[in-house]
Amino acid sequence: MAVTFSGGGYAGVTINIIQPTPPIPNYLWSWGYNSYGNLGLGNTTNYSSPKQVGELANWANVAAGQGFVLSTKTDGTLWAMGNGGEGRLGLGDVSNRSSPTQIGSYTDWETNIDSFSVAKGGNHSLAIKTNGTLWSWGYNPYGNLGLNDTANRSSPTQVGAEGLWSKVSAGTAHAAAIKTNGTMWIWGNNVFGQLGLNDDTQRNSPVQIGALTTWSNIAAGGYHNIALKTDGTLWSWGYGSAGQLGLGDTIIKSSPVQIGALTNWSSISAASNHCVSIKPNGSMWTWGDNGYGELGLGDTSNRSSPTQIGALTTWLRASAGQYGKLAVKTDGTLWSWGGRNNIGGFVGDGTTTSRSSPVQLGSLTTWSKVASGRFQSFAISN
Repeated sequence: MAVTFSGGGYAGVTINIIQPTPPIPNYLWSWGYNSYGNLGLGNTTNYSSPKQVGELANWANVAAGQGFVLSTKTDGTLWAMGNGGEGRLGLGDVSNRSSPTQIGSYTDWETNIDSFSVAKGGNHSLAIKTNGTLWSWGYNPYGNLGLNDTANRSSPTQVGAEGLWSKVSAGTAHAAAIKTNGTMWIWGNNVFGQLGLNDDTQRNSPVQIGALTTWSNIAAGGYHNIALKTDGTLWSWGYGSAGQLGLGDTIIKSSPVQIGALTNWSSISAASNHCVSIKPNGSMWTWGDNGYGELGLGDTSNRSSPTQIGALTTWLRASAGQYGKLAVKTDGTLWSWGGRNNIGGFVGDGTTTSRSSPVQLGSLTTWSKVASGRFQSFAISN
């Protein structure tokens, strides 16, 4: 905006006043199975198409667990809704919540989509603050909170004293994280070697995997993990019964093994028994359990190696849930697929029909982030 002064010694002087850029709105949407109020809509009604959660437009990130959801706002606050059993909502009790409820009063939770995680299919949560500290809460029978014991926590509790954490992900009963120096740490249940430490011994606090400092991202599945290195290689370990390790077999691996020889992997997401990854060229690849069409390949056959979904190179982001997946394209459209009779309508296409190939949800082109849970789905739109 330009303002011209014409008196008091300012005649003919034009001053440009820079108006602040208004923040980009970020609306939260949910759909699917809602028995615990986990859709945040103030009720327990199932919905088979996206419904806006409240009127607020300052949501930053969302992550879905087993019947519960965590989300951050752009002001750095953390919110929870759904099943509160075992304290997994972090609200100091075990009560359910059918609307978003703030966890404490802190405003320093990390809002970056790659630095915030909640257990997918498990009952515990982990999150990172902007100062790099790591916090956990919820169900803890295997030491999966990383607090050197097996006691549940109903409020966020700091894991160690360090402020060096950058990425974190949670599986059914284990967790993994990466520090700012590129080292990878892991803890919790290890019955299938999912801790990657070449044994099956449970760990109650973080233990480093090897001595490498080249890890860049981690995605924990049910009893397995996939991880990326800075050189673009993809690695996996743990339970492989459905081919979810992507190694061409169904064998358990108790230490990281490289998936193929390619060096062009980028984003990753893991669910209980299947995985998805998007390459820098925008192609999307998936593998593992496909009994309900959750791989999006038009059939229900498992894949033990990464398989491309179609030939498109316009995929931007994807999230793997227990029985399906959500994805966003570079044009801002939202896509979904999965099976198990589409319980609660979690696919979001207005039906309760299983989909073994991606289907577009509505016509909006402003979707930015997605989170697929067990039978519920979430997305953020601008």
